[in-house]
Amino acid sequence: MKIQKSFAEAADTGRLYLVPTPIGNLEDMTFRAVACLKEADVIAAEDTRNTRKLLNHFEIDTPMLSYHEHNKYNREAHILDRLSQGEQIALVSDAGMPGISDPGADIVSAAIGADYPVIALPGANAVLPALVGSGLLTDTFQFYGFLPRKKKDRTAELEGLQSVPATLVFYESPHRLKEMLSAVRDVFGNRNAAIARELTKRYEEYIRGTLEELVAWSQDNQPRGEFCIVVEGGEPLPEAEAWWQELTLKEHVERYMAEAEMSSKQAIKQTAQDRELPKREVYQAYHID
Repeated sequence: MKIQKSFAEAADTGRLYLVPTPIGNLEDMTFRAVACLKEADVIAAEDTRNTRKLLNHFEIDTPMLSYHEHNKYNREAHILDRLSQGEQIALVSDAGMPGISDPGADIVSAAIGADYPVIALPGANAVLPALVGSGLLTDTFQFYGFLPRKKKDRTAELEGLQSVPATLVFYESPHRLKEMLSAVRDVFGNRNAAIARELTKRYEEYIRGTLEELVAWSQDNQPRGEFCIVVEGGEPLPEAEAWWQELTLKEHVERYMAEAEMSSKQAIKQTAQDRELPKREVYQAYHID
């Protein structure tokens, strides 16, 4: 067990800050995020060219190093070494919250494993605006991210999600949107759903309806931009009937004794656990009834 008191450690302790950046509208950058990027010793960026535009806009001159899917294992030791020297490192993704559908989750895990504080700042992210703007239930939801590209793998994942009662949130790219929506409809049936496109940007758009309607929309249009797909939850599968449901208490005990070669004492104990009954009640049913 690890307990982190984020700001109780010595001032020279290395810290990893997770700094959300705008997903489209630069006005969504928080004052705290700007200050954190200015005060950091270095910014670990998924795409330094993309992040440079953000830094220039807010007049931030903190040096950067690249940290992305293709160099994350090589960079990990370097970042941990800098943390060991007491540096404050700010991690940013191309847009939104670092660690959500990007390699930031790996360096977070490594920093925690090495006992460095990891401090996540609140800020822009596409999941919650898409969810609350969808018009679907928000009391419980499950974020999945990108479904697998291969049809067989995607179908298997969707079948595993089919009976999840929570509202589901997915990410998808424009060139796979039609195929993805069709796959969701084929497995889930014609549920209510919503597409959130280009959130916070000039061409922000919500398309709400049934999965059939969204599939038709995607086929009649040439969708562009970044997409969140929000889908109504399913019906939980009925609980399977217990194998002993039709047996009397005595028959239940005798089945364990015959097939599992249990003693009467062991069989009575197990039967009581199966049925969530007091052991004495099962004992009486076996010896007296």
